[in-house]
Amino acid sequence: MGAVTAYALTDATVVTPRKIRGSASVRVEDGKVTGFGLGSRRELKIGSASIVFPALVNVHDHLRGNYLPRVGPAPGSFYLNWAPWDADLKASPVYKERSSIDVATMYKLGAYKNLFSGVGTVNDHFPHELNEAHLAQLPIRVIKNYCLAHECSSFDLGWGEGVEIEHRWAVERDWPFITHLEEGFDPESQDGIGVLERADALDEHDLLVHCIGFSDEDIRKVKRAQASVAWCPASNRFMFNLTCKIRKMLRAGVNVALGTDSTHTGSVNLLEEMRFARSSYRELYGEELPAKSLFEMVSSNAAKALRMEGRVGIVEPGAYADFAVFRTRADDPYESLCASRPEDLELLTVAGSPVLGDEDKYGDFFSRELEAGGYGRIDLGGRATFVKGEPAALYRQLRSLVGFDKKLDYLPFEP
Repeated sequence: MGAVTAYALTDATVVTPRKIRGSASVRVEDGKVTGFGLGSRRELKIGSASIVFPALVNVHDHLRGNYLPRVGPAPGSFYLNWAPWDADLKASPVYKERSSIDVATMYKLGAYKNLFSGVGTVNDHFPHELNEAHLAQLPIRVIKNYCLAHECSSFDLGWGEGVEIEHRWAVERDWPFITHLEEGFDPESQDGIGVLERADALDEHDLLVHCIGFSDEDIRKVKRAQASVAWCPASNRFMFNLTCKIRKMLRAGVNVALGTDSTHTGSVNLLEEMRFARSSYRELYGEELPAKSLFEMVSSNAAKALRMEGRVGIVEPGAYADFAVFRTRADDPYESLCASRPEDLELLTVAGSPVLGDEDKYGDFFSRELEAGGYGRIDLGGRATFVKGEPAALYRQLRSLVGFDKKLDYLPFEP
């Protein structure tokens, strides 16, 4: 993302997330936050009708797989592990329809799914040789520094160079090692922690996705190792009718971050995933999951899981100037975010550069950037909105490729 000139957001309620700063001024220079307090020659007044959050972080997605509708088990049944779902997906009419769309277009659609929910950083769980050519063309940050395995089982997709090698590289480079783990109930799936232990690959570099088969002892081992877990409740419950032992993980002090998975099984965006996570927790345990905890799962916890602490998911000096400004929906900022919809997103910046903004409120301020080109216009909730790239043209292209007016719920506009 190209940096813009120095500026300041002023008169802003800023969730850092370490604290909530009222009537704050946040200074930006060279794409990073430089401090609080004094303003700048370019000042953008936010006011009380909106709240500044760090741009959200989605720790688990498959960007090329964000198509609809969902594909799942037959009514009244659920999967034993991920493999039969994969077979059902590839035999489905929707997969055939999706196959008529080129991969570059699918990547752009996946990026906009995230952008319109206030996400500034996302992990695309695919190997580098499959996604590297597409990431630089996307309007938000897709992390490039990671090692991975598809899953720790004999029936995984064979991504990467194997658990031992990929994990060793992650340690050497101080990157996350990311893998689906224990996504199922057969004996092999439920031995995921054992696979990592035998490979000497269970440690703080690990970001373990799904983990629905975890035993209580698995949770203790993950906590001792200081590994992180990517929780994807909507996908889990759709495919398996349950999710991980999330309350036990949180009480054990495991670092948990929230991911959407692809829309073939998960929520249509990260805001909906937050709401689903909260309602699921309430249904499972009869108690409320605090809104602040959910916010941490899509900000500071996610940054820690991706080994990007101090750079994303936070508004503090030295961090990227990634801001998601949402319309105020509740007095408590955390509750306000949990109530937010894409139409409440007024401004999104990545490394200081605007990628979405309300034309009336922010168009004049960012006129230099807009005049330089590379932005399209859409109607978002009745507001004229500028967006990096050309999402309306992309939507029209998609409809042309499939031959009808396809509706993707994560694109909150009509082209």
